[in-house]
Amino acid sequence: MSGTEAWQPSAPLEHLRLRARIMAGIRAFFAARGVLEVETPILSAAATTDPNLESFSTVYRGPGAAEPKRYYLHTSPEFPMKRLLAAGSGPIYQICKVFRQGELGGRHNPEFTMLEWYRPGLDHLQLMDEVEALLGEVLGDRLGPAERLSHANAFRRYAGVDPNRSSLEELSRAAELHGVDAEFGGTPDRELWLDLLMSHVVEPNLGRGRATFIYNYPASQAALARLGVDGEGTAVAERFEVYVDGVELANGFHELGDAREQRHRFERDVAVRALRRAPKVPMDERLLSALAHGLPDSAGVALGIDRLVMLAAGAAHIQQVVAFPFERA
Repeated sequence: MSGTEAWQPSAPLEHLRLRARIMAGIRAFFAARGVLEVETPILSAAATTDPNLESFSTVYRGPGAAEPKRYYLHTSPEFPMKRLLAAGSGPIYQICKVFRQGELGGRHNPEFTMLEWYRPGLDHLQLMDEVEALLGEVLGDRLGPAERLSHANAFRRYAGVDPNRSSLEELSRAAELHGVDAEFGGTPDRELWLDLLMSHVVEPNLGRGRATFIYNYPASQAALARLGVDGEGTAVAERFEVYVDGVELANGFHELGDAREQRHRFERDVAVRALRRAPKVPMDERLLSALAHGLPDSAGVALGIDRLVMLAAGAAHIQQVVAFPFERA
């Protein structure tokens, strides 16, 4: 790219105008439902412990810091938003920039825009109704009525295995039958096989002509969700993901409110990060204190705005819907 081209936006102005209309529509959607828009810090003294994410960091020097202090650009506004919930905010939403190391491609930018909202009094299944309503407001008749599939049924339908009961041998055989070449750095476990089958076999089939909600994930993939039991008596994580045209658009949880369990999960993440030689990061003690104070029974969801605009614009690359992508920052 020449110097004369590098200053120009990568997205056509018509897509930027569409983006502005979508943002205004989202705000109108939540205003009509009495959901409060909030802002929380982008910088945090803590970072995500998720082994699959890496935070950007910076150092503060100045008043209030006897010595330089490290801060992290958030990968999601989730933790401070939960502190607001614990303080009695009621239903809230936020549209903000978030930052993730190493994520760059056709549907990824290290800096991207996220919509996140929380609904006290709802569980993950009820929140799916509101996500579907929002998609209908933004995308109109582009999508038909949404499909809802449990994680187990999605695997049975598209991969031919039961993700909760199949052996390692059965999972590896399913990958082979679907032409997936598995190369792991170490000894593969159930989670690696499930991730591989999900990304290479199940996901490409989801959300064709309609949004597909995948819900009730394996208990081992709970992340920040509560644990429950499905209709088959299997322990599951009360969470969901939304796919359109094989692309993940949103990730939601029936939020975990147990401070002890959350600390245990953070510690488990830290241990996994150590095994992977990932950077050591501090846990969010303020979040744990908020959970100990009391988080209302809530469901929350994070939705990628850039991918939503891509769908609305019919764009094939994220550079077509953001003014200045990472390469032109």
